[in-house]
Amino acid sequence: MTAETDTARGPVPGTPLRRRGEALESAIYEAVLQQLTTDGYARLTMEGVAAAAQTGKAALYRRWSSKEDLVMDALRASLPPGASAPDTGSLRGDLLEVVARLRAAMFSEPGAAVRAIMSELDHRRAHAFVEIVFERVVEPTTALIAEVLERGTARGEVRRGAVTPLVTDVVPALMLYRIKMCGGDVVQLDPEEIVDEVLLPIVRP
Repeated sequence: MTAETDTARGPVPGTPLRRRGEALESAIYEAVLQQLTTDGYARLTMEGVAAAAQTGKAALYRRWSSKEDLVMDALRASLPPGASAPDTGSLRGDLLEVVARLRAAMFSEPGAAVRAIMSELDHRRAHAFVEIVFERVVEPTTALIAEVLERGTARGEVRRGAVTPLVTDVVPALMLYRIKMCGGDVVQLDPEEIVDEVLLPIVRP
C-alpha cells in the first residue's frame, strides 16, 4: 500500500497515524471534548472527530453507531473517578476541599464539554448526558459531603440531624444553577463563599 493510497483514505493530508487500542480511543475522546467546547454539540460530526484524531471515519463507526453514543463514552472516560473524602482535621477544611474538587471538575475540559451540551440541548435531549454527570460527579460529591458532615457531627461541629439528602444536595445544586442559569464562571463559584455563607450556617449547632 502506497503513501498516496493512505492519504486518499485518511481524513487529513499525509499518512494517518497508526494508533490502535487505548491510544486511538484516547485520541478520539480528546477530539470529541475539543469539538464540544469549541463548536458545540450540534456542529460536532463523526467526520470532524475522525479528522481531529487523525484516523478514518470507519474506525469510529466500528465502535459507535451515532455521535450521541460517542459523546457519552467520551464523557464516561474523561470525567474524574471518585475519590476518598478529605481529612484536614476540621469541618471547614474538609468542605472547602470537596467544593474545590467539584469546581475543578466543572471547569476541566470534560466539564466544559458538559456545560456546552447543557447550554445547547433542551432537557429531554440532554437527559442522557446529565445522567452521566450525576453518576460520575454529582452523586459522588454528595456522598463526600455527607461523610464529611457526619464526621463533623461526631466532633460536635455539626448539629445532630442536620445531615439530610436535601442538605448534601445544596452545594452541587447551587453550583449547577449558577453555571446553567447565571452563566457562572470560576469566580462565581468560590469555595470559601459557598462553604462559609451557605453550607456551614445550615449545619452548625
